[in-house]
Amino acid sequence: MLRPYNALGFAEAGYMTKQQETWTILKVLDWTKGYLADKGVENARLEAEWLLCEVLGLERMGLYLNFDKPLSEAELALFRGMVARRARREPLQYILGSQEFMGMEFEVSPAVLIPRHDTETLVEEAVRLGGSARKILDIGVGSGCIAVSLAKLLPGAELFGVERSPEALAIARRNVEKNGVTVTLREGSLFEPFAGERFDLIVSNPPYIPSGDLAGLQPEVRDFEPAGALDGGPDGLAFYRAIIPAAPEYLTPGGWLLVEVGAGQANAVRGLFEETGRFGELCTAKDPAGIERVIGERLA
Repeated sequence: MLRPYNALGFAEAGYMTKQQETWTILKVLDWTKGYLADKGVENARLEAEWLLCEVLGLERMGLYLNFDKPLSEAELALFRGMVARRARREPLQYILGSQEFMGMEFEVSPAVLIPRHDTETLVEEAVRLGGSARKILDIGVGSGCIAVSLAKLLPGAELFGVERSPEALAIARRNVEKNGVTVTLREGSLFEPFAGERFDLIVSNPPYIPSGDLAGLQPEVRDFEPAGALDGGPDGLAFYRAIIPAAPEYLTPGGWLLVEVGAGQANAVRGLFEETGRFGELCTAKDPAGIERVIGERLA
């Protein structure tokens, strides 16, 4: 009979004991599912499988075909450490070191925001509107997921990205190389490194969570993801107020500015575009959940 977990960790919980219990893949998965669920982790069984796949170098089907296979002491020790991190609510993506986005793998760490599939809506709209773009700029490049995806999907365009965090920029550079594309990355804030340059398309997924809402986020986000990539100021609109009025000086005539927005922010962001008096044609797009996620306008 399996002994219950306790708060002291897996050694005390019985993963490795003096009696040298046999821990098969199935036994470890069943036990870990309960442990992570008790810690508030959603989809605990699935996450346990992903972690064990990483330790064993298997696909999930490989786990199912080897349920009776015992784990070695070294495998158990590695798995135990990873599960302990997840139990502290560290994001699975940081533990595994990667996240899939637009069909590609991106390195991630606590230096960058974990790519969300919501942001694929921004990429899709950029591809739809920017098919003839020659120069594209991604503001706040983070992991590089947007810029790299656009470089892959719009091979005729020259891609640029700007990022104020040196640590994030280093990860973006590795993701550019890993995915076999060319993106010119520069360190700086917003348009600062691009004086005198103009682009046919500018995209950005800026921080947009109101400062007062940060404390109520899930622990995975609040305690581990970079606050600078989340905090959008008192009302969540600080970066839109900086980007939108400045963008016309960096767009070619007829160029597009596309931004991702948070739930319920679309009307306010549209208003910021209108205040400039410089934009005309409007673009909006909803994410798969039906939330208006992308707002864009074309320079008049």
